[in-house]
Amino acid sequence: MAQPLVKKDDDRDDEEYSPFLGIEKGAVLQEARVFNDPQLDARRCSQVITKLLYLLNQGESFTKVEATEVFFSVTKLFQSRDIGLRRMVYLIIKELSPSADEVIIVTSSLMKDMNSKTDMYRANAIRVLCRITDGTLLTQIERYLKQAIVDKNPVVASAALVSGIHLLQTNPEIVKRWSNEVQDAVQSRAALVQFHAVALLHQIRQNDRLAVSKLVTSLTRGTVRSPLAQCLLIRYTSQVIRESGNVQTGDRPFYDYLEGCLRHKSEMVIFEAARAITELHGVTPRELTPAITVLQLFLSSSKPVLRFAAVRTLNKVAMTHPVPVTNCNIDMESLISDQNRSIATLAITTLLKTGNESSVDRLMKQITNFMSDIADEFKIVVVEAIRSLCLKFPLKFRALMNFLSNILREEGGFEYKKAIVDSIVILIRDIPDAKESGLLHLCEFIEDCEFTYLSTQILHFLGIEGPKTSDPSKYIRYIYNRVHLENATVRASAVSTLAKFGALVDSLKPRVFILLRRCLFDSDDEVRDRATLYLNTLGGDGSVVETDNDVKDFLFGSLDVPLVNLEASLKNYEASEEPFDIKSVPKEVKSQPLAEKKAQSKKPTGLGAPPTGPASTVDAYETLLSSIPEFSNFGKLFKSSAPVELTEPETEYAVNVVKHIFDSHVVFQYNCTNTIPEQLLEDVIVVVDASEAEEFSEVASRSLRSLPYDTPGQTFLAFEKPEGVPAVGKFTNLLRFIVKEVDPTTGEAEEDGVEDEYQLEDLEVVAADYILKVPVFNFKNAWESMGADFERVDEYGLGPRENLTEAVNAVISLLGMQPCEGTEVVASNSRSHTCVLSGVYIGNVKVLVRLLFGIDSSSKEVAMKLAVRSEDGAVSDAIHEIVASG
Repeated sequence: MAQPLVKKDDDRDDEEYSPFLGIEKGAVLQEARVFNDPQLDARRCSQVITKLLYLLNQGESFTKVEATEVFFSVTKLFQSRDIGLRRMVYLIIKELSPSADEVIIVTSSLMKDMNSKTDMYRANAIRVLCRITDGTLLTQIERYLKQAIVDKNPVVASAALVSGIHLLQTNPEIVKRWSNEVQDAVQSRAALVQFHAVALLHQIRQNDRLAVSKLVTSLTRGTVRSPLAQCLLIRYTSQVIRESGNVQTGDRPFYDYLEGCLRHKSEMVIFEAARAITELHGVTPRELTPAITVLQLFLSSSKPVLRFAAVRTLNKVAMTHPVPVTNCNIDMESLISDQNRSIATLAITTLLKTGNESSVDRLMKQITNFMSDIADEFKIVVVEAIRSLCLKFPLKFRALMNFLSNILREEGGFEYKKAIVDSIVILIRDIPDAKESGLLHLCEFIEDCEFTYLSTQILHFLGIEGPKTSDPSKYIRYIYNRVHLENATVRASAVSTLAKFGALVDSLKPRVFILLRRCLFDSDDEVRDRATLYLNTLGGDGSVVETDNDVKDFLFGSLDVPLVNLEASLKNYEASEEPFDIKSVPKEVKSQPLAEKKAQSKKPTGLGAPPTGPASTVDAYETLLSSIPEFSNFGKLFKSSAPVELTEPETEYAVNVVKHIFDSHVVFQYNCTNTIPEQLLEDVIVVVDASEAEEFSEVASRSLRSLPYDTPGQTFLAFEKPEGVPAVGKFTNLLRFIVKEVDPTTGEAEEDGVEDEYQLEDLEVVAADYILKVPVFNFKNAWESMGADFERVDEYGLGPRENLTEAVNAVISLLGMQPCEGTEVVASNSRSHTCVLSGVYIGNVKVLVRLLFGIDSSSKEVAMKLAVRSEDGAVSDAIHEIVASG
């Protein structure tokens, strides 16, 4: 039941109330019995239908029995003559999506309404019939639909045309027979009818490029009056220009049409034409000028939506053509004080992209007043624009660096402060003259920094860059203050930074030693341990002597052992007179223990599942492979897959494989575990038959000398493939070894062994192995900034599927890319869905994918539209090839 509305008190003005608060499906289904009353209460019935629609739109699923009962009850409401109730009945029938045998019940009532004298009944009956009908019934009512398209009432005509757009997905052959009627509707004086007619006519011909070109040519010469229809026509014209390669001879009619639309009386059409011209591939500054002129006029409009649209479009144009946009700078400067903060932010970032060196100081003064009034998300955009400007005009680094340091001291959230710190760090690295002032600004920030992560990152950066400055001693005070005033994590980081100054600046060593000795009495054991370690590592009595290179390597060099193994070795180390030797840490990555592996094997794994294990696993794999001479010259490791199980959980030998992808090689790392206590395996190798992987040739292998009970080990096999090519193939695996019996009492193995082998599951290298999952946090911005230069769009049929969720998961698994913004989740009973993916293709090429799915409710056939944008046209084509062959 809905909660009664409560009168708001003065103290609770900000609270929001929903009439649907607390609605439960069971209670609403009970209320639905009101549909069966002999004397229908139209108002009450409408309220119940509203609740049912709310539940359906919130994703509530009705069982087959519940849906059928509600449907049959609703059909009884056709006897009511209440117009409002009848409209609700149409809505609920569409949402319930009755099955074929149930549709017959309402078909006669709907067909009667379709020929009614009441236009509202006719329009809604057409929409509902076309939504729930199948191909057989459609042929029976086709004559009525054709008549409706050319009906004098625009509501009826629009309903028929919109129904045709939906039916085109399921019954294209029938809809294509309506071309003559749709052509007549294009000449309609009603704006919406003309808009829907142009949309349907284009969709009927969209797979024939020549037909689309002829349609656009005829419409641009004709009398399309509706502003909405003209906006559509502008988009279709842009599409034709793109597909024709932007090669027009003579008077270039399509571009001339776009330019002509800039003089239309409708602001909507003017803006659409201006945006279309700015997005044309290879557009020249001369062609841009008229579009930028009308956008400049919009900047001074009294309507916020026009100002926002204009400044956003100019912001995009400034990325590729900053010079033509500079004419609008004066108008955009007035927008910095606009009440709409989105407009003000876009104006500032555009000015920062188009401004010259002389305008930097003036802009900085205006931005300073503006920053306090906007939210953090907008501030981050401004900070990134300032960083780009500073890299563009390095001589202005002082003004820009001072601005960044000032806003760093103001209030703000973590992401905002992190963006400023990252910008200062980048400027220090890229502009040598900015190092001294930048480091001092960072030092002042950590004096009053509330974020532990940022403090530790700045201290680490200080330890690297501070000793290289002309006067490193001035940073010591800031660092040592952290030892007294911060939490244990920051104190430990400060101790490490002090040690780096002592190691690299010999003159500071005595002072650093004094400070480190004071840290020996810290309350936290991590801080004390670090101080002890560095005092002993630096050696001596703190006098001014040069630090050994070995010590510098220890402090600044990277560990050549996996952190996972180091942690395990330290845990197993027992205190004794013998010190811990880092050389005893194994360099090979241990696979998961058997018990842990069995526990995890119950969970579904696949390409979509993230690899289990610590974050340093990828680095550990790279360190491991580079330490093996046979693989050390393979270059940079691109990707390591999650472990793929090659044996059942309860078998005597447990084997999984990790696929390591290089530019021109693939290395299989077989992680083996012997689960039989009475056996010792020696000379373990996996023999691979690559006859079904023609593009691969074996180039190196590394066997495992010994595999005792429950001690994981690795054997490797390397294949060469064409460089940069996503070669795929199937590999048959056979585990071959010498087995020796082990005496359970002594634990000694017999000298003589027997050769044996064990069949493993087949392994496939698929296209998804060459794509790295890399998330994008603002897909729309990334998509637009990528540009349409290498965009490839095509449509595919995915065959019958149970639901859209199955289809979406199948494509994500096939491509092996990262779903963005939660779009991998499909709403229940959804007939269409949009999913966006991102990743990096082998060769470090960024790829973005937009998928649009649709499912036929009767045949369960799924259609998919795939749009790919990347930094390389060949990669966009490759993604389409993966889908086409998958």
